[in-house]
Amino acid sequence: MIKNRAQRVAVLVDVANLYHSAKNLYNSRVEFKETLKHSVDNRHLTRAIAYVIKSETEEETQFFEALYQQGFEVKMKDLQIFAGGVKKADWDVGITVDAIKLSDKVDSIVLVTGDGDYVPLVGYLQSKGCLVEVTAFHQTASSKLLEVADNFLDLSSSKRFLRK
Repeated sequence: MIKNRAQRVAVLVDVANLYHSAKNLYNSRVEFKETLKHSVDNRHLTRAIAYVIKSETEEETQFFEALYQQGFEVKMKDLQIFAGGVKKADWDVGITVDAIKLSDKVDSIVLVTGDGDYVPLVGYLQSKGCLVEVTAFHQTASSKLLEVADNFLDLSSSKRFLRK
């Protein structure tokens, strides 16, 4: 994929997806500032949105503030706890809606997730003329998502994307 400085880019980060991938693969955390920098790749950043789940801990409040300080707009959703203790929290629909809204304002959308549920979104955005890039850990990313994306940045390729 050809990249140039004039390209307008939106970066949409599924924080929970990346958090769990880094934890399970490397017992580490994601370096979101570095991830954003390399996802943008010297192009014009239009929006960077981090989608997070709130569970009301002091540590997460500091983490959300750090994301904001690194240039992310932080969108929060409460953790849902159902009868029987089942917990649910995902941003698939929210990220999809934002991507569609942004698609006529940018040249490329970077989905920072490995979630295969976004495959239909990728096809739709591409049909509207938008490039779609994926940034994720190769080992936990959907092979179908990587197949349909215009470009892929593998966070497993360098330790600069991880922190202890």
